[in-house]
Amino acid sequence: METENRGDLTINGFGASNGGAFNRVVLNGKGTVNSDIDCVDFECNGTGFVNGSLHSKTARISGNGKVAGNVESQFLSIEGRGKIEKNAVVKKLKISGSVTVNGSLKSEEIKVRGRFTVGEDCEAEVFKSECQFTIGGLLNADQIDVKIYGECKAEEIGGQTITVKQKTSFFGTIFKPFFQNILEADLIEGDHIEIENTKAKIVRGNHVKIGPNCTIGLVEYTDTFHRDKKAIVTDSKKL
Repeated sequence: METENRGDLTINGFGASNGGAFNRVVLNGKGTVNSDIDCVDFECNGTGFVNGSLHSKTARISGNGKVAGNVESQFLSIEGRGKIEKNAVVKKLKISGSVTVNGSLKSEEIKVRGRFTVGEDCEAEVFKSECQFTIGGLLNADQIDVKIYGECKAEEIGGQTITVKQKTSFFGTIFKPFFQNILEADLIEGDHIEIENTKAKIVRGNHVKIGPNCTIGLVEYTDTFHRDKKAIVTDSKKL
């Protein structure tokens, strides 16, 4: 990425600009960029719209940001609300708030707190969440660490180490009758699986530990299997 001849783009207050190649892009207030952006640093403070795709080294959204195309970045941080209409490829993704990716998401490391929605597949090396999430396709990562806070759903979950735990809080205890803290998936498959508060049709792994408040149709395991007395497992089979 050559940056020597690039200028900066700054929008303060209410304004709009065409896209292009920049060194730094800063949207303060309510700013709109009406085509693709290729930049080193992207920063949105307030409400920002990119009516195209975003390619950057680093990107930070504080407030409300929307990208109508794809996003490709080494580092993306979102505090507040973010929406990506197409696909995202981000080396490191950190979320505190509510984020929607309508297409697929690929990353090395994903850390989420809040609400997280991916329309298609979500792939990473490390996936850590303390949130509600909905993933329309496969959640696939080497390390998956989920602390459930609300309803979490994925069509399938696959990885080497998969851990699902109940996130406890004072708010969740008081309003427990109104919130369903559960992870739902058709298939969960990995080497080491330890889950609780999970509903799945099939759980398949080498070492499988089914904790309390689980409802599982079938467990298939190759080495070890342990079921908590507060869990329901319809059938189990050693492979």
